[in-house]
Amino acid sequence: MNATPASSSPSPLTPAPAYKRVLLKLSGEFLEGQRGFGIDPVTVQEVAEQVRDVHQLGVELALVVGGGNIVRGAEASAAGMDRASADYMGMLATVINSLALQNAIEQLGVATRVVSAIEMRQVAEPFIPRRAVRHLEKGRVVIFAAGTGSPFFTTDSTAALRACEIKAEVLLKATKVDGVYTADPTKDATARRYSHVTYQQVLEQSLNVMDASAIALCKDNHLPIIVFDLLTKGNIYRVVTGESIGTLVSATPPTAVACAS
Repeated sequence: MNATPASSSPSPLTPAPAYKRVLLKLSGEFLEGQRGFGIDPVTVQEVAEQVRDVHQLGVELALVVGGGNIVRGAEASAAGMDRASADYMGMLATVINSLALQNAIEQLGVATRVVSAIEMRQVAEPFIPRRAVRHLEKGRVVIFAAGTGSPFFTTDSTAALRACEIKAEVLLKATKVDGVYTADPTKDATARRYSHVTYQQVLEQSLNVMDASAIALCKDNHLPIIVFDLLTKGNIYRVVTGESIGTLVSATPPTAVACAS
């Protein structure tokens, strides 16, 4: 039975969403919560509740989650493992995280599909762009797993690629910090947070947003990125309803103050 799409007309008391279709990128490390490794059920539940709240606005929502809470391909490669093998292990880690998120989201009554770039039909659908878009149109949350299906690409690049493929209006990068800073705020007390930065600034200044290939892909396809703090409960909802939080990355230079103190 097909899921019934959420109403696109919010009630008078519900803020209208600023975007119709979004892609949310989550780091795998966030899912480990306070454990330091693996999957923390409480944290996964909190993410699922935020996803449900956004879905109830009528927003078409897709997710990409990393696998760093289980294995990071780059780190395994640096330790001596073959890079391709390490990256494939990382892709499988994202499938595990995706299934955990799917379970938590569906327990809240939201139809969800895990779509994998590596074929494993017992647990996920193969990635077919038109089918993924159709799921979104039917009101299902789509979780893109297994990266791009090829080694040497990060889940940041996956998020940018999938967002372009499904024609998302914005890429939401949920992190453990509240935006993009001039320097690492944990190491530099003078670091300032940007309210708005251009793709070119990110590339030229090597700002810690996403890897260069992901930024370049977003730049070429005019896909804005919003980097924000997922640790504050309800922030996904706030971003989707147009509240100005975090840092906007886009092509247009800032017209006001470039940095927030």
